[in-house]
Parts: sequence; structure tokens; C-alpha cells
Amino acid sequence: MNPSNFQSNELYAKHEKIYPRIAYGFFSRLKILSGLILLGIYYIFPWLQWGERQAVLFDLPARQFHIFGITFWPQDFIYLAFILILAAITLFFFTTLAGRLWCGFACPQTIWTDAFLWMERLVEGDRPKQMKLAQAPMSLRKFRIIVTKQTLWLVFSLFTGFTFVGYFTPIHELTQAVLIFNLSGWETFWMLFYGFAVYSNAGFLREQVCMYMCPYARFQSAMFDKNTMIIAYDEKRGESRGPRKRNVDHKKQGLGDCINCTMCVQVCPTGIDIRDGMQYQCISCSACIDACDKIMDKMDYPKGLISYTTENNLNGIPTKVWRPRIFFYACILIAIFVGIGISISNRSMAEIDVIRDRTSLFKEVGINSIENVYQLRIMNLDDKPHNYDITVDGIEGLKLIKDQDIQVNKGSVITVPVRLLAHSNNLHKRSTKITFHLTVQGDQESVIVEEARFLGPIIRGVK
Repeated sequence: MNPSNFQSNELYAKHEKIYPRIAYGFFSRLKILSGLILLGIYYIFPWLQWGERQAVLFDLPARQFHIFGITFWPQDFIYLAFILILAAITLFFFTTLAGRLWCGFACPQTIWTDAFLWMERLVEGDRPKQMKLAQAPMSLRKFRIIVTKQTLWLVFSLFTGFTFVGYFTPIHELTQAVLIFNLSGWETFWMLFYGFAVYSNAGFLREQVCMYMCPYARFQSAMFDKNTMIIAYDEKRGESRGPRKRNVDHKKQGLGDCINCTMCVQVCPTGIDIRDGMQYQCISCSACIDACDKIMDKMDYPKGLISYTTENNLNGIPTKVWRPRIFFYACILIAIFVGIGISISNRSMAEIDVIRDRTSLFKEVGINSIENVYQLRIMNLDDKPHNYDITVDGIEGLKLIKDQDIQVNKGSVITVPVRLLAHSNNLHKRSTKITFHLTVQGDQESVIVEEARFLGPIIRGVK
């Protein structure tokens, strides 16, 4: 056979850039508001102060994680696990209830892509102008527009990376380091890495992240049911499609309300046709709803040909909001949220670790006295210094001897050596459980308890 007779089929279709048209309407305004709030939180929070420190600061060298008035420590990472569980169940709850609400209005990929699209439109113009510019041959004007757009993208991306590092390095110190070119290697790496991630994902990959890289697009259908809110086209009302004049009775022509203007496709950031049914590429941004409603207004047709609705509602079946899955997710969310709140509000602001002296098990001191030596590591988790008192019980007549007062600065740890003396007649076991009690001076209700063992010789044949 002649190889030239075979046709060459490409394994992958070449990606075509999508130029989404701007949509105007209720959902578009809601999306803009959501983006401004979330971007505002991200870019403003590092600049807020809380007393003498940054309000939100994850101080890795000091192992302190400040979130406004609360300071977390490495031993508090259990809260991070519960917060991640809470976030996952919240995502399941809202997906089951309202579809891909997260993707359309709150996902960082969506928010930053919208910011990049805004800059692109600012420089290149609206959709027709962008498409015309892309097809035009290279010229001085086209080169200038491309350089301007890329410069805006790069500056915005670097500022985004700078803000990200500002959550880990005090942002005022970071600003000074940038101005005098004195950034550390890690600060430079993470600023460039995070900036490049935003630049590539929001500037170039865009909808490909949602369609091919994000796992949520693949498993979302497992959380959908016929009562889940989705973006849907009313096929019964819209078909058959076709163009027509405004004042013509299209029903007599056998046409539905869809005039086949393709505006719903032109405004879609992932380039799909919502009229083909529910698709995993749909991120529920609702741009097609606003675009279609505007066309319906011009044609003097009722709105809602494309709407935020449920499958049951489209089929004339009442939608059930409170169903078993929703109730189950809601109960778990409330339980975890309340549990985290109670745990954080009641957590101790000090910790004590008791470490036995390993050089000797015990020492005989004087007549009938047994001594054990310990190292007490006391951590002050509060935002102010404290003086502490330490007591111990568990053995009758047990005496505690320390050589210094216990004063710990905020966020600091000190080690205090102490000696315990017990009369041998009060030791009835080879190893006796004792309990240390750490209290804040002036607040005797705040007691931190830590158990230890007191060792002694074998007495009277008792082990």
C-alpha cells in the first residue's frame, strides 16, 4: 500500500483561544462584586495591623500563625485539619444545593481570570476588536498593544506574588527589602513562583484549568441530583431555533423563543453551548443567563429561556430544597463549626512539658529523703507576658524546690529546672504518679495539668 493514501488524523485538537463577550445583568454584577470583595481581602489583609504586629501573618521562623487576635502554634495544626474538612463539606453542601456556585463566583482561578480579561479588554477592546487584532499581521501598533497588555499582566502577577509572600514575611519589611533589592532567596523564589502561576493560569491557560486540570469538574456530577440548582436551557420553550423579525408571530412559523443569536455561546468563558444540555465544562458563572435575558427583552419575550433552575423545575416538578443529603451536610457543618469555635475559645494559653533528668533516676538526700530532678518547659501562648506558679501533688509531703521565678514573655518558651523531695516512708511503689499544676498568677482558674512519675528505691519489699 502507498502510505500517501492514508489520511493523517491528529490525536489532539489544536486549542483555539476563547474571546468571551462582556455580559451585563444581575449575575454579572454579582460576579463583579464577589471578585472585588475576594481580591480586596487578599490584597488588603497583609497591610492591616493588630496592635504591634501584622493582623494576618504566618510567621514560620517563630512558628506562630497570627489571625487577627488569635495566635496558633504548631501543636494547633489539628485545627487546620478540621478547617480543611469543614471547607470540603461546605463545598459538598453548596454543590448539592446550588451547583458549581464556587466555580462561578469564588474560585481563585475564576476571579484572577476575570481580572486578566478586564485588563485585556482595557488594552485590546471588546470581543470583535480582540479577534480582529489576533488575525491582523504583526505591525508596530499590534506590537505596542501586545507589549502593553503583557506588561500589565506581569506587573499584576508580580504584585500578586509579592502579596502572597507578605502573608509570611511582615509586608512592611518585605516592601523595604524589595525597594533596596535585599530579598532573601526563598522570598524571591516564592514571589516569582506564585506570580508565574497566576500569570500562566489566568493569562493563558484560563478555561483549560477548569476543563482539564481541576478535578472538581470531574466528580461534581456525583453531588448533583434533580433538585440541584444548575444553569439550564428550556428546550421545550426554545426549540425549534431560528432567526426571525421582532414583530413576527414565530409560533405560527413553528419556531421557539430561541432566535439562535449564539450570544449565550459568545459570553461563555469556557466556550460551550448551554443549549446542548448540562456539561462538565460549565462553571455556572451565569453569563449566558444575563446575555439571553437581554435578547429576550429586545424581542419582547419572557425572560428565563436560560435560567438558574433545577431539572425537576424544568419538568414541572416542585423542587425540594431540604432533602436528606442537604440536611446531613448541614448538621455536619454546624457540628464541626461549633466544635472548632468552642475548642478555640476554651483552649489553654499556656503549655507545660515535664522532662525527667536522664542522668540519674533518683538521689538519696540526707536521711530518708528521695530527690527527683525535672526540666519544665513552659510555653506562653498568649499575646502578653505572664508570671506562673507551679505546684505538684500525688505524694504526701512532696516538696518542690525551684531556683527562679517563672516569668515567660509572650510567645516564648523557657526551661525551668525543679527538684522534688519526698520522704521515703511515703513512697509505697517503685514508681509513683505525680501531677504538676501550672497556674497564671492572678488567675487561679486557669490551670494546666501535666502528669509525671516519681521514682524511688524498693522499700519494704514492695516493688
